[in-house]
Amino acid sequence: MEQPGFWDDVTRSRNVARELKALEDSVSGYQKLETDYSDIETLIAMAEEDADESLVPEIGEMLESFTAEFEDYRIALLLSDEFDNHNAVLTLHAGAGGTEACDWVSMLYRMYTRWADKKGYQTEVLDYLDGDEAGIKSVTIQISGTNAYGYLKSEKGVHRLVRISPFNAAGKRQTSFASCDVIPEIEEDLEIEINDDDLRIDTYRSSGAGGQHINKTSSAVRITHLPTGIVVQCQNERSQHMNKDKAMQMLKSKLYLIKKQENLDKISDIRGEILENGFGSQIRSYVMQPYTMVKDHRTNEESGNVTAVLDGGIDIFMNAYLSWCNKKE
Repeated sequence: MEQPGFWDDVTRSRNVARELKALEDSVSGYQKLETDYSDIETLIAMAEEDADESLVPEIGEMLESFTAEFEDYRIALLLSDEFDNHNAVLTLHAGAGGTEACDWVSMLYRMYTRWADKKGYQTEVLDYLDGDEAGIKSVTIQISGTNAYGYLKSEKGVHRLVRISPFNAAGKRQTSFASCDVIPEIEEDLEIEINDDDLRIDTYRSSGAGGQHINKTSSAVRITHLPTGIVVQCQNERSQHMNKDKAMQMLKSKLYLIKKQENLDKISDIRGEILENGFGSQIRSYVMQPYTMVKDHRTNEESGNVTAVLDGGIDIFMNAYLSWCNKKE
């Protein structure tokens, strides 16, 4: 039988382990930069002493790599907010654009999972809903790794795609939208009181891939916080009870984060999601026709290589956002 406070101890141990890992990564990152800098100095000295111009290209490559690593390390030092070193729960919803928007969600889902894979992060699908004709209507994934939330918080908002629609026989250019919401995975017990009367809890059959039990029983859970309209759902666990616990954890994390960001005293003051998933609300635009450009409208960071960005190359936008936030403070 579990002793009282057992799970509190487990949570504290996980938090300590997470903080220790972050500190170890920070120290090892600094040591590697120090070593690389020394190697570059040594190579430059050798080239000058021997008047060896053949070493110049190698030195240039080392400098380019060092500069990129130094920038990543500098940005990582900005991740000092309360939950930056936590895992992240990311949710994508199709907005204006119909089938095209659902396809856009599937492209973003691929982009974020590719990015996570390059970072060495683990991903787990918590909830998944197919589009009516193609793509994904909504998907929630947990991305686990050091500073996952710290980086991914830059992605919260509406993402806009402009391209020649593969679903339009006339080959016309079309604009579609998808919203991205990101919250930290907070395992500790938050000081959030939620009235049971404020919740609507629905159960349904899981729609994604899964085992026999997951697909044939109504184990998936959707929780709606009626005062704010905030909806969370989970379907990946094997029991309805476990899915409900996970969904409640997500709801508490979201309410706590909004309450803290808006400096509110009471949960009842939270108005919920008010950003429209359509024109005029986007944080970033991905244009594929008539030209290629990805632009973040908050930082003005741009990239002309849309293919690389959609393949997970979004660090430049995350880094620009973190630097922008640091300057604002």
